Amino acid sequence: MRNRFKQRWNTWINRRVPRSDSQTLSQRNIFILPTAAGVVFGILLLIMLITGINYQNSLIYLLTFGLGALFVGAMHQTHRNLSGLTLALVRAGQGQAGEEIPFVLRVTAAREPGLGLVLSVPDSRIAGVHVPPGEFRDVVLPVPSAQRGYLRPERVQVETRFPFGLLRAWSWLRPATAGVAYPRPVPAPEAFGQLEDGQQLDAARPVQGSDHADLRPWREGDLSQRVMWKRYARSGQMVVADWEGEQGSPQWLDFSAFPGVDTELRLSYLAWLVCERGQQSARFGLGLPGETIEPDAGPAHVERCLRALAVWGQQPPRSSGSLAHGTRNTELTDLAGDAR
Repeated sequence: MRNRFKQRWNTWINRRVPRSDSQTLSQRNIFILPTAAGVVFGILLLIMLITGINYQNSLIYLLTFGLGALFVGAMHQTHRNLSGLTLALVRAGQGQAGEEIPFVLRVTAAREPGLGLVLSVPDSRIAGVHVPPGEFRDVVLPVPSAQRGYLRPERVQVETRFPFGLLRAWSWLRPATAGVAYPRPVPAPEAFGQLEDGQQLDAARPVQGSDHADLRPWREGDLSQRVMWKRYARSGQMVVADWEGEQGSPQWLDFSAFPGVDTELRLSYLAWLVCERGQQSARFGLGLPGETIEPDAGPAHVERCLRALAVWGQQPPRSSGSLAHGTRNTELTDLAGDAR
């Protein structure tokens, strides 16, 4: 019964607050209820009213109706703090899994000021946001992430209890744009080639039919597509086709370089290698099952590779549904099995 009621409640809320990166608050989507202090305040007013009726005391009547009018005024003021506000997602953040991902939200006030605003998601909140009428404030809300992948909070709540804390008015923004949580970097183990020192010179000779290409021993991070598998089958020597260039040969970081390792751990190894190459300003490429990023260097290339690692094997969240923070696709295991 409880789950059924919760499901119907969520369906009703989702109709009033559709998924969008911008939401203007109005009577249709603002909710208001007394706080615990407001409930106690109402009970005291009721007791005072009964006392006044029992003793026919005019001063008790005056105090009771005066405090009642104050309560009604506070209810209107609390509602006005949210009425007309526009809450928009400016930028969905990105960062490492297990950390808080920054989401930049913009709160814009129309004719009425937004006072004492609190923006929150589960396990994270920003309080004390004040927006004068006709102005806006950008707020960075950290969203906790559990694991790598797309990160989209189901709801971002905005609430206020101003002026007296007797009532609580709130509403939500249901973002359509998702952030990204990168795999948490884990130091990659050393990988060794299959050639001994005495075989290095024999392997390093030009490849027939390839301009400026050489054969060299396999090294950690070499793309599996460049391994000379026929030679490996004949002699057991794992060598790769390499080429010479003005800037030297780029290094490939390959998903298949860690056979027998769990998929998520492979991605964490690759994330560590990408960050390491980025700190060294080295030129490198990234090979994933079904996706290859050509060699390049620079912060933009590092960010592109980390994002590819973060969302590999996943589908972007659909606007009509909701995903938990960092949810992974169930097809990932099958893809990893094919890669092996």
